[in-house]
Amino acid sequence: MLEKIKETAKYLKGEMKTNPKTAIILGTGLGSLVTEIQDKYEIEYTQIPNFPLSTVEGHSGKLIFGKLGGKDILAMQGRFHYYEGYDMQEVTFPIRVMKELGIETLFVSNASGGMHPDFEIGDLMIITDHINMFPEHPLRGKNIYGDRFPDMSQAYDRELINKALEIAKEKGIKVQQGVYLGTQGPTFETPAEYKMFRIMGGDTVGMSTVPEVIVANHAGIKVFGISVITDLGVEGKIVEISHEEVQVAADKAQPKMTAIMQELIKRS
Repeated sequence: MLEKIKETAKYLKGEMKTNPKTAIILGTGLGSLVTEIQDKYEIEYTQIPNFPLSTVEGHSGKLIFGKLGGKDILAMQGRFHYYEGYDMQEVTFPIRVMKELGIETLFVSNASGGMHPDFEIGDLMIITDHINMFPEHPLRGKNIYGDRFPDMSQAYDRELINKALEIAKEKGIKVQQGVYLGTQGPTFETPAEYKMFRIMGGDTVGMSTVPEVIVANHAGIKVFGISVITDLGVEGKIVEISHEEVQVAADKAQPKMTAIMQELIKRS
């Protein structure tokens, strides 16, 4: 695994014209951020040695380099999900490559089902913590970076959270805060599952992010996460949901999420 990571990083270093310290996973709700990236150049996943390929509708597969908020950045357009059939080593492979490339801060976004009774569709939730309900742990196996038993008491950087709250207040954007619960998917939750996850302490539930955040913390990379509420798992508000409807709700929230993220990158 380490040889593959180093081989991939070596290839990318040979292609890179910039030296980014900041990386972004352009999940649901952040697609339009691409248009804000200046002086950009791209590398398709298909060109990158050892890189998995994205198979989900709405997720293209390439690394984008350029400037955002005056800073060199690396953006992943198209992430890898456990439900696609990848194992956790593949899902988190790009994060380990980021470590080799010298990335220090990671920004992630996702779509999720709101379980907190105060949440509405289209709300943005700054992730303050997570609950890992994936059946396989991304650090299972030989220890590659960091401590064998890494601390997760501040998986989402408090300083970045506070800056994001300031920015949202300045821009008049309503944001929620809460705990993201990650499951393997690909089914949306049953009403009983929503109820159980809420009792367990989750405010939202989704099918990504948690593995990448664990590996980033293990590698000493600071993390900021934000979620767009695209459906509701609140008793009395649960309706049938499709992937298309999730994308529609996320698209509407994109300008708000993009505004916060762009300014946060500038200030961090």
